[in-house]
Amino acid sequence: MAIEFKTPNYRLIPTDTFHFNNFVDCNMAEAWVGDTLRIFPGKYGEDPVWGFAEDLKFASGTNADEVFSTPAERYIAPNLPKNAPLGQKGLHGAVWFETLYQDHKDPSGRTLYAIYHNENYPETLPYNPETGEGYIDENWPLGLTERITPAAVPRIGVMKSTDGGLNWVNKGLLLEDKQARMVLKPHNTSKTFAGGVGDPSAVAVGEYLYLFYGEYSYPGDYDPNTYSFEKDWSGQCISVARIRLEDLDDPQGKAKRWDGKGFNATWDGIGSPIASLQVPLEKGGGPASSAQGGFHWGPSVSWNTYLECWVMLMGLVEGQNWIGDKLYISFNPHRELGDGNNSQAWTSPQLLVQKPGHILWYPSLQPMNTPEDILEKNTSLKLGKRARLFFKYADLGKYLSEYIVEFEK
Repeated sequence: MAIEFKTPNYRLIPTDTFHFNNFVDCNMAEAWVGDTLRIFPGKYGEDPVWGFAEDLKFASGTNADEVFSTPAERYIAPNLPKNAPLGQKGLHGAVWFETLYQDHKDPSGRTLYAIYHNENYPETLPYNPETGEGYIDENWPLGLTERITPAAVPRIGVMKSTDGGLNWVNKGLLLEDKQARMVLKPHNTSKTFAGGVGDPSAVAVGEYLYLFYGEYSYPGDYDPNTYSFEKDWSGQCISVARIRLEDLDDPQGKAKRWDGKGFNATWDGIGSPIASLQVPLEKGGGPASSAQGGFHWGPSVSWNTYLECWVMLMGLVEGQNWIGDKLYISFNPHRELGDGNNSQAWTSPQLLVQKPGHILWYPSLQPMNTPEDILEKNTSLKLGKRARLFFKYADLGKYLSEYIVEFEK
């Protein structure tokens, strides 16, 4: 349920258009390494639909404006693990870095954990009956492109760097949905995903890393003969899981999903979405498999030091192919996300931006080049009274900012 507390006020301050000068198709993974802000947008790895990608690169600078203005040709390609051969253990499919956790035990700031979104298809991750991993190419739904191509399935994993992001080692998966929960033909007509978990935003609190992510699978075994639209909807939207920070070096099997009462569901089990963020059925809500959409996605979470509360931005899907022209904002006043129901205590989403005729993805609040943001080493995970609002015009292929968001208590 939405909680009772005075929702903070905010206003959008129009600015000159601030273009991010490189490819963005994800949340913004960034951290201060010493006095240098470093950001890792882009995509890397095998993808039979879109082609192999080598766009996951990083830029550095003394403040956010300088980094975001970096020309694409000046980005540096880090050393990333290669895709494993088909059927062998290792990295499969393409990855996008979505969040960086900076190990607080390393005073140099050079030890980074990248929480990544990972997409696969039956072609890149065929079903393995011994492990239950992978997908069966039968009744597979269509994907995002206009030509006849398969839908992808996202998973969430983690890589580690000990040199500030120059070299990365894959540590394994944090969250995954298996074949039995994929929503297939004839019920999946959305041209989005076949199921899975993805688009995460992760924040560290105490001994845990909390992962807010999109849940796109059926909340049980999918059977076309017993399929229920209402049940499909009930298990989807933005969900939350957590893992101990000490387990990030060997994460597989150790994350726990929220199951409605606590962090009790397994890393590949059935969790329960954050109810206050779901779009009610009577107001147009629907599952990720629906051609009409009706669900929030793509959370970007930050702690606001001025408001002393969490802020979440998100998109809204209102049709096939991730169509949606609105962005929303929600708040949570509980710093300690692990206590009681605190991780669920988000206010009902409020409309933040609407751009009729456009498709809006990946909203995030970002620091600026102000003395406060530089002194506090603010990132998209920690911000103050003012922050720059970025989002992607997916129909234009541009990631930019047209507003500053100013909060009021």
